Amino acid sequence: MSRHSENITASAEQNRRQVLYWRLLARLFDSDEQPALESAGVAIVDDLGLPAALLDPSVSVDTLVQRFPELAAEFQDLLALRERPGEQPGEREAGQEVRRAALVSKLLLNVFATGAGEVTATRLAAWQQDAGWFKQALGCADGRQAGGAGGDAGGGVSDRELASVLAGLEADLVGRMRLREVLADPVLARQLTPSMSLIEQLLRDKANLSGVALANAKALIRRFVDEVAEVLRTQVEKTSVGAVDRSVPPKRVFRNLDVERTIWKNLVNWNPEDQRLYVDQLYYRRTARRTTPARMIVVVDQSGSMVDAMVNCTILASIFAGLPKVDVHLIAYDTRALDLTPWVNDPFEVLLRTQLGGGTDGTAALTLAQPKVSDPRNTVVVWISDFYEWQCEAVFAGLEALHRSGVRLIPVGSVSSGGQQSVNPWFRQRLKDLGTPVISGHIRKLVFELKNFLT
Repeated sequence: MSRHSENITASAEQNRRQVLYWRLLARLFDSDEQPALESAGVAIVDDLGLPAALLDPSVSVDTLVQRFPELAAEFQDLLALRERPGEQPGEREAGQEVRRAALVSKLLLNVFATGAGEVTATRLAAWQQDAGWFKQALGCADGRQAGGAGGDAGGGVSDRELASVLAGLEADLVGRMRLREVLADPVLARQLTPSMSLIEQLLRDKANLSGVALANAKALIRRFVDEVAEVLRTQVEKTSVGAVDRSVPPKRVFRNLDVERTIWKNLVNWNPEDQRLYVDQLYYRRTARRTTPARMIVVVDQSGSMVDAMVNCTILASIFAGLPKVDVHLIAYDTRALDLTPWVNDPFEVLLRTQLGGGTDGTAALTLAQPKVSDPRNTVVVWISDFYEWQCEAVFAGLEALHRSGVRLIPVGSVSSGGQQSVNPWFRQRLKDLGTPVISGHIRKLVFELKNFLT
C-alpha cells in the first residue's frame, strides 16, 4: 500500500473514532439522542461486526457479554488495545482503534451517564457490575497509574482517584433509590448488591425501618460485613500472637528440636573416615511467648465524613479480637462517646448501635479511652478520624499524653478501600512532629502497623 493510501486510511479511521467519541460526549451531557450521530454510530459498529446493543446504555456490559461471549476478553484488555507510542498508522489491523473506541464508549457511557430520577435495585446492581468492568479494563489496582480509557493521549488516573469518583456516582444512585419501598419487597431487596454507599444509607435510615424492611436491611448489612471480613481476615491471618520470650529457656522436647542449628554447630565433629557426624549437643527453639495480652484500643470517629472508617474498623477490630492474647476495646464518638467493647466480636451488632453524623468532639472519647490504659508499654491506641475537632488543642494534648506515657499511638486519617480522606492539616503537622504521623491510604497500612505491634 502506498503512503498516500495509508494516509487516507488513517484519516478515515480517525474520523470514525471521532464520530464515536462525539456521540459519547453528546450522550454524557444530554440524554436525548442526536439522530445524525446515532445513525452514524450504528453504521460504524455494524461495519466492525459489533452488535448494535453496544450503543445502548440500557444494556449492561454483563448482559452484552452473556449474549456475545467473544467480547469479554476485549473489554478486559482494553489497555492492550491502546495505540503504542511511536506506532505508525497502518502498523495495526484496520479498524482496531475504531473497535477500541466503540468498546471504551460503551464502558464510559454505562458508568458515567447515570441520568436522573428514581433508581431501582436492578439498575443499581447493573451499574455496580459495569463499574467493575470499567476498573478491570483500566487495570487499576493497588494505586497503580492507568491510562485514560477515553482518550488517546494517555494521561493517568490512580486507583484511589478512580475509587473516589466511582464512590461518588454510586452514592448518588443509592440516594435516588426509594430504599424503604425496595426493602419492604423481598424480591427487590434480594436484587440489591451490598456496597459501602448502600450500607451507609441503611445505617442512616435504620431508625425508620421496621418489620420486613428492617429484616432485609439487617440481612444486607450482615452480607456486607461477612464479605469485607473475609477480605480483611486474609490480611490478618498471619499475624503473630506475641513475641518469643528470650528469657525463658527452650523446652527440650522433640518438636522444638532445631535440626539445622544442631547440624551446623556440630560440623566440627564430622568424621570423614566413617562418613558420620557425631552430635554432642542438641539445640532447641525457644517457643515461649509473652503471656500478658496486648491491649488494643480502637477509637473511631462516627461523624458523617467517616462512614468507611466506621464500617471497616469495626470489622477489623472484631478480627483482632478473635486472636489469642489480644485484648481489644472499641470506642465510637461524635459529640458523645460510646463504649462498644461488649459487642466488639460482632461488627454487625456494633454497626446497628452506631449513630452516624453529628459533630466531632474527641475529648469525650479520651475520657473513655484513658482509664483503659493500665500497661502503656503493652497498649496500642488506634485513633481513626479526619481530626476536624471542636477542641483541637485539648484533643491533641490528650493524644500527646498517651504517647508520652509509652502507649503506641497510631493516628489514622483513612481506612477506606480507596484511601481518599481529607485530614485537618493542623493535626497532621503536629502528629508528625510528635513522631506519630497520620496513616492515610488503604486499610492494609493499618493492618501492617498492628501486626508490627503484636509481633
